[in-house]
Amino acid sequence: MVGDRDRRNPGIIPRTFTKIFEIIQDNESKFEFKVSAYMLELYNERLQDLFVTPTEAFSKRIEIKRDRKGLVFVQGAETKEAASSGELFALFEQGCANRHIAATKMNVESSRSHLIVGIMIESRNLTNGSVSFGKLSLVDLAGSERAAKTGAKDDQLKEANSINKSLSALGDVISALSVEQPHVPYRNNKLTQLMQDSLGGNAKTLMFLNISPSDCNLDETLTSLIYATRVKAITNNAQRNVDSKEIAQLKEVILKLKSGQPVEEDV
Repeated sequence: MVGDRDRRNPGIIPRTFTKIFEIIQDNESKFEFKVSAYMLELYNERLQDLFVTPTEAFSKRIEIKRDRKGLVFVQGAETKEAASSGELFALFEQGCANRHIAATKMNVESSRSHLIVGIMIESRNLTNGSVSFGKLSLVDLAGSERAAKTGAKDDQLKEANSINKSLSALGDVISALSVEQPHVPYRNNKLTQLMQDSLGGNAKTLMFLNISPSDCNLDETLTSLIYATRVKAITNNAQRNVDSKEIAQLKEVILKLKSGQPVEEDV
């Protein structure tokens, strides 16, 4: 997801940051853009804000909410704006420094949590004033672990159990969506609650696998491929989220009133 340390071979996340601002630059004569992001980890079934220090994160209360259009937002999490891919990557590196990692027998820098980066993009049409908005969720899932192979004990074993529990819940959601079940169990885990607007409804879902060519990891490789095959079966009807100029202006007025700012009478 990240790539190598010197960024000669960047991963999906830095490539995404670059592409977002390339598209913005290509369309800046027609649209005005605003990009903001939050960054969380799900560690031992607890959501932690990576844009603040670990001490602050532990005392913060974070709640997963949904707006009327089904867009997931995280109440209580720090959201920061970025004006360039460099600024966005700097925020990402800041958040990564606060992540939980540890060495296991299978990985020198094993992620002990799931990483969720939410990027919100709002564009205002300079011709008609309409506003489009959307969210890109970049989720770096920790790998499913077997204690016998990783050598996990004590705290690491607790972390592994939490990781496997949330991956199992995600698998249940993916299975329900792939066969179009009427009930999708999003609420069974915080990971699936966070990813609800990225998996079903008005979303496009992509899963990338990091698999091993080694014979000793054959079981893990096959399990991962079967897992991802179910994701491929999910079909959604993605649509643009657009507000008219008038609706966009009303939303601005509401935000100003909520924050106590003065509102012009002719708005």
